[in-house]
Amino acid sequence: MDWDNLRIFLELTRSQGLVDAAKKLGIDHSTVSRRMKRFEEQVGSQLFDRNNHGYKLTADGYRLVEYAEKIESTVYAAAEELGGHNSKLSGQVRLGATEGFGTFVLAPHIAHFCARNPHITVDMLPMPRFVNLSKHEADISVSIERPLSGNYVVTKLSDYVLKLYATRDYLDSHAPIDSLADLERHNFIGYIDDLVFSEELRYKDTVAPDAFRAFRSTSVVAQYTAACSGNALAILPCFLAQQSEQLVPVLERDIAITRTFWLVASSEQRHVARVSALWRYLRECVEMNRDYLMGNSRQMQWLP
Repeated sequence: MDWDNLRIFLELTRSQGLVDAAKKLGIDHSTVSRRMKRFEEQVGSQLFDRNNHGYKLTADGYRLVEYAEKIESTVYAAAEELGGHNSKLSGQVRLGATEGFGTFVLAPHIAHFCARNPHITVDMLPMPRFVNLSKHEADISVSIERPLSGNYVVTKLSDYVLKLYATRDYLDSHAPIDSLADLERHNFIGYIDDLVFSEELRYKDTVAPDAFRAFRSTSVVAQYTAACSGNALAILPCFLAQQSEQLVPVLERDIAITRTFWLVASSEQRHVARVSALWRYLRECVEMNRDYLMGNSRQMQWLP
């Protein structure tokens, strides 16, 4: 098989459609269509079902994806090795992370990392969803779920704690909250049920399942800013809520939810020098800030 055809095939499976794939590949969309028809003839199987909604993989197409991604990883690893980039602290590293943790904890530390490693460029993707390493969206990701399959190197980064928060003004102007039962009379801020990207985020149902959610968002940062407005309660990571002087914990003895961050990289990328350098730095920074993530300190610590 021609590697260039496999590369086009993979991009088409990952993009929203023919035009989007063509833009990412830097070629005309008619060329992509023509190359894929010819490729299917060479393979001897139909790889896509084509309709008005775009290109949808057939069963054979899905089978080929698994092999094509292995070939892709091998090609990238060979390029790194033969180019001498594996041993050099230079080049680009793409880091994917959950939105709140990436924005409020990792980003300032990454700025320090870049200052210490002037020949490494870090692209950061703080997103309210999982970052797909198999599709090369990133070299490293921080996830709230440990991958159960795939050719990955995984390590526990840290536990973190979420608590229930409200502004002081909200607590002064609404019905008192002395027990978990009192929460049913209050409005909440939370996630959109059918768009939650992980079951690890469904913690509101265990705290106040019958309480009304007045505001919902896929973004924890949006939930945080809404909570700061003082109109509802929100379950937030301590490292995020601590950014505001107005937010205070509610029923702190009763509500303390522990979740875990996992550090993940593909086996091929993990030992590339620049990836390893960022990997070690992240672990050191997070270890130093364990109390901050667990809600026992409001002061972030920095590596010298």
